[in-house]
This record gives sequence, C-alpha cells and structure tokens, in this order.
Amino acid sequence: MKTLPAIAAAALLAGCVSFGSKPPPSLLVLDSSAAVTVGDTQSSATSPTIAVATPLASQEIAVQRVPVRSSDTSIAYVKDAQWVEPPANLFARLLGDTIAARTGRVVLGGQAAINPGAMLAGNLRNFTIDAATMEAVVTYDASLIRGDTQTVETRRFEARVPVSAIASDSVGPALNQAANQVATQVADWVGR
Repeated sequence: MKTLPAIAAAALLAGCVSFGSKPPPSLLVLDSSAAVTVGDTQSSATSPTIAVATPLASQEIAVQRVPVRSSDTSIAYVKDAQWVEPPANLFARLLGDTIAARTGRVVLGGQAAINPGAMLAGNLRNFTIDAATMEAVVTYDASLIRGDTQTVETRRFEARVPVSAIASDSVGPALNQAANQVATQVADWVGR
C-alpha cells in the first residue's frame, strides 16, 4: 500500500523532467554543388591523392548552433537553427567532394594510413551570420603541402552571401552557398 503513492509521485515527475532541449523542427546540412558522379571510379594509379583534414574551429562555431555576430565582442545564436553535426565536419566533406569533382584528385580522409601525396588542413574562422551586414560569412585559413615537399602554402578564403532574415529557414541556404563558394576557391587553388 505504501508503494502506490511512490509510484504515483514518480509518474507525475516523469512528465516534468526533461533531459535536453526540444529539438528544432529540422536540422541543417551542407549540400555540395560539385560532386563526383555516382559510379565513377577514381584511382591513385592515374590521379594524384590528397588528404583533407577536418578544420579546426573555435568554440563559437564548434557547436551545432548557428552563431550571429552582433558586434566584435558578442554573439547570439539563431533560434531553431541547428546543424546535423558540427560545421567543421560538414565543411570537410564538402571540401573533399568539391576537390574530387573539380580536380580529379583522389580524396582521402584526414586520418588516412597511407601516404596522401598532398595534405590540406586549416582553420574554419567564420561560419557565422554577420548581423551588421546581413551576410552569411565563411572564412577558411588553409594550409597545403603539395606532394613530397615539406613546403607549406597558406591562404585565406572567404565568401559572403546576403541573408534575407536572421531566421532558421534563411540562414542555412546562405551558409551553404558561401561554403560552396569557398570550397570552389580552395579546389581551384589545390588543383593548379
């Protein structure tokens, strides 16, 4: 008889307890505008290889939320806008797809156990919305080692795309477009 009140209390509490925030209605992803055709075979016997490492990212953009820079010293996050995984992971795959499609290189993961030939690494500096200019901003500081040389080339790439509103349905497409522009610039640099 004493267990009945305890079970009733536990049932009432179960309706009140929440383990995490409510997920948004949908999650954001990046979609490559350049990709290798399904069924195409790439071989290191006929094409150079490159390893593409997942870029480093500050804590501001290492999360799955979409940051908005309202000033040089403050950020907020777009309500109900969330990436399916951290943007650096999504951007690394987008870079790999774009480099493979535009250069014909065989793209290996950044942790490849074989000699990659060339190595691309970098730092994702911005993957944000700039509230002052109403733009999606993607900035990538790339480091490239070409082939067997130990010479490192560095270059900064950036794209800015207008965003109509700081809302979950408009920031994703703008950041996707900016990320594709940067990936194209990087692929063209790698391919030269």
